[in-house]
Amino acid sequence: MANNATYLTITGNLTRDPEMAYTTSGVARTRLAIAVTPRRFDKNAGEWTDGETTYWECTLWRGLAENAAESLRKGARVIATGTVTTQRWDDKETGEPRSRVVLDLEDIGPSLTWATASVSKATRSRASGPARDQWSSEPPAQDEPPF
Repeated sequence: MANNATYLTITGNLTRDPEMAYTTSGVARTRLAIAVTPRRFDKNAGEWTDGETTYWECTLWRGLAENAAESLRKGARVIATGTVTTQRWDDKETGEPRSRVVLDLEDIGPSLTWATASVSKATRSRASGPARDQWSSEPPAQDEPPF
Protein backbone atom coordinates (compact mmCIF):
# COMPACT_ATOMS: atom_id res chain seq x y z
CA MET A 1 0.00 0.00 0.00
CA ALA A 2 1.23 3.44 -0.89
CA ASN A 3 1.51 6.17 1.71
CA ASN A 4 -0.80 9.17 1.39
CA ALA A 5 -2.89 7.42 -1.25
CA THR A 6 -6.65 7.82 -1.49
CA TYR A 7 -8.22 4.37 -1.11
CA LEU A 8 -11.73 3.70 -2.28
CA THR A 9 -14.01 0.67 -2.17
CA ILE A 10 -16.96 0.64 -4.56
CA THR A 11 -19.82 -1.75 -5.31
CA GLY A 12 -21.38 -1.60 -8.76
CA ASN A 13 -21.89 -3.32 -12.11
CA LEU A 14 -19.39 -3.85 -14.91
CA THR A 15 -20.36 -1.78 -17.94
CA ARG A 16 -18.38 -3.96 -20.36
CA ASP A 17 -16.35 -7.15 -20.44
CA PRO A 18 -12.84 -6.72 -18.99
CA GLU A 19 -10.28 -5.90 -21.71
CA MET A 20 -6.93 -7.59 -21.10
CA ALA A 21 -3.67 -6.91 -22.91
CA TYR A 22 0.02 -7.35 -22.21
CA THR A 23 2.58 -4.58 -22.02
CA THR A 24 5.68 -4.81 -24.22
CA SER A 25 7.52 -6.27 -21.22
CA GLY A 26 4.88 -9.02 -20.84
CA VAL A 27 2.94 -7.69 -17.83
CA ALA A 28 -0.82 -8.35 -17.91
CA ARG A 29 -3.07 -5.28 -17.74
CA THR A 30 -6.86 -5.31 -17.69
CA ARG A 31 -9.15 -2.33 -18.06
CA LEU A 32 -12.79 -2.30 -17.04
CA ALA A 33 -15.48 0.16 -15.98
CA ILE A 34 -17.83 -0.02 -13.01
CA ALA A 35 -21.13 1.87 -12.78
CA VAL A 36 -22.17 2.82 -9.25
CA THR A 37 -25.77 3.94 -8.65
CA PRO A 38 -26.77 4.82 -5.09
CA ARG A 39 -30.31 3.90 -3.99
CA ARG A 40 -32.15 5.75 -1.26
CA PHE A 41 -35.53 5.23 0.32
CA ASP A 42 -37.74 8.30 -0.13
CA LYS A 43 -39.94 8.37 2.99
CA ASN A 44 -42.31 10.93 1.51
CA ALA A 45 -42.98 8.89 -1.65
CA GLY A 46 -42.66 5.55 0.18
CA GLU A 47 -40.37 4.09 -2.51
CA TRP A 48 -36.76 3.52 -3.46
CA THR A 49 -35.18 6.01 -5.86
CA ASP A 50 -31.94 5.84 -7.84
CA GLY A 51 -29.33 8.54 -7.42
CA GLU A 52 -26.94 9.77 -10.09
CA THR A 53 -24.75 7.04 -11.59
CA THR A 54 -20.99 7.49 -11.47
CA TYR A 55 -18.68 5.56 -13.78
CA TRP A 56 -15.24 4.43 -12.66
CA GLU A 57 -12.54 3.46 -15.14
CA CYS A 58 -10.36 0.82 -13.49
CA THR A 59 -6.95 -0.68 -14.21
CA LEU A 60 -5.74 -4.06 -12.90
CA TRP A 61 -2.23 -5.51 -13.18
CA ARG A 62 -0.50 -8.91 -13.30
CA GLY A 63 -2.32 -11.91 -11.78
CA LEU A 64 -5.31 -9.84 -10.69
CA ALA A 65 -5.66 -8.62 -14.29
CA GLU A 66 -5.62 -12.19 -15.63
CA ASN A 67 -8.00 -13.53 -12.99
CA ALA A 68 -10.52 -10.73 -13.50
CA ALA A 69 -10.45 -11.11 -17.30
CA GLU A 70 -11.10 -14.85 -16.95
CA SER A 71 -13.79 -14.54 -14.26
CA LEU A 72 -15.87 -11.40 -14.77
CA ARG A 73 -18.29 -10.33 -17.50
CA LYS A 74 -20.37 -7.28 -18.40
CA GLY A 75 -23.24 -6.75 -15.96
CA ALA A 76 -21.57 -8.60 -13.08
CA ARG A 77 -22.06 -6.97 -9.69
CA VAL A 78 -18.63 -6.49 -8.12
CA ILE A 79 -16.90 -5.09 -5.08
CA ALA A 80 -13.60 -3.41 -5.92
CA THR A 81 -10.96 -1.62 -3.89
CA GLY A 82 -7.97 0.38 -4.99
CA THR A 83 -6.20 3.72 -5.09
CA VAL A 84 -7.52 6.79 -6.83
CA THR A 85 -5.07 8.24 -9.36
CA THR A 86 -5.21 10.96 -11.97
CA GLN A 87 -4.03 10.26 -15.51
CA ARG A 88 -2.83 13.33 -17.45
CA TRP A 89 -2.07 13.77 -21.15
CA ASP A 90 -2.21 16.34 -23.95
CA ASP A 91 -5.04 16.06 -26.47
CA LYS A 92 -3.60 14.91 -29.82
CA GLU A 93 -5.81 17.25 -31.87
CA THR A 94 -5.85 20.43 -29.80
CA GLY A 95 -2.76 20.06 -27.61
CA GLU A 96 -4.92 20.96 -24.61
CA PRO A 97 -4.10 19.22 -21.32
CA ARG A 98 -6.59 16.50 -20.36
CA SER A 99 -7.04 14.36 -17.26
CA ARG A 100 -9.29 11.72 -15.78
CA VAL A 101 -9.61 9.98 -12.44
CA VAL A 102 -8.93 6.22 -12.50
CA LEU A 103 -9.16 3.54 -9.84
CA ASP A 104 -6.04 1.32 -9.79
CA LEU A 105 -7.50 -1.85 -8.32
CA GLU A 106 -5.78 -3.93 -5.67
CA ASP A 107 -8.69 -6.38 -5.41
CA ILE A 108 -12.01 -7.16 -7.09
CA GLY A 109 -14.58 -9.89 -6.76
CA PRO A 110 -18.22 -10.70 -7.33
CA SER A 111 -20.76 -9.30 -4.90
CA LEU A 112 -22.63 -12.12 -3.19
CA THR A 113 -25.63 -10.02 -2.13
CA TRP A 114 -27.82 -11.33 -4.97
CA ALA A 115 -25.60 -14.00 -6.51
CA THR A 116 -23.51 -17.05 -5.71
CA ALA A 117 -20.00 -17.84 -6.91
CA SER A 118 -17.75 -20.86 -7.13
CA VAL A 119 -14.18 -20.03 -6.19
CA SER A 120 -11.18 -21.93 -7.45
CA LYS A 121 -7.53 -21.13 -6.93
CA ALA A 122 -5.75 -19.85 -10.02
CA THR A 123 -2.63 -21.79 -10.94
CA ARG A 124 -0.01 -20.10 -13.03
CA SER A 125 3.60 -21.04 -13.59
CA ARG A 126 6.41 -18.65 -12.78
CA ALA A 127 9.55 -18.17 -14.83
CA SER A 128 11.58 -19.62 -11.94
CA GLY A 129 9.48 -22.77 -11.70
CA PRO A 130 5.98 -23.92 -10.85
CA ALA A 131 3.89 -21.73 -8.59
CA ARG A 132 3.61 -22.96 -5.01
CA ASP A 133 0.16 -23.15 -3.45
CA GLN A 134 0.41 -20.44 -0.77
CA TRP A 135 -2.61 -21.90 1.09
CA SER A 136 -1.11 -25.37 1.31
CA SER A 137 -0.52 -26.84 4.76
CA GLU A 138 2.63 -28.52 3.43
CA PRO A 139 5.88 -26.71 4.31
CA PRO A 140 7.92 -25.42 1.35
CA ALA A 141 10.78 -27.53 0.05
CA GLN A 142 14.24 -26.68 1.47
CA ASP A 143 15.32 -24.85 -1.70
CA GLU A 144 11.94 -23.12 -2.24
CA PRO A 145 11.06 -19.67 -0.83
CA PRO A 146 7.84 -19.60 1.26
CA PHE A 147 6.01 -17.47 -1.35
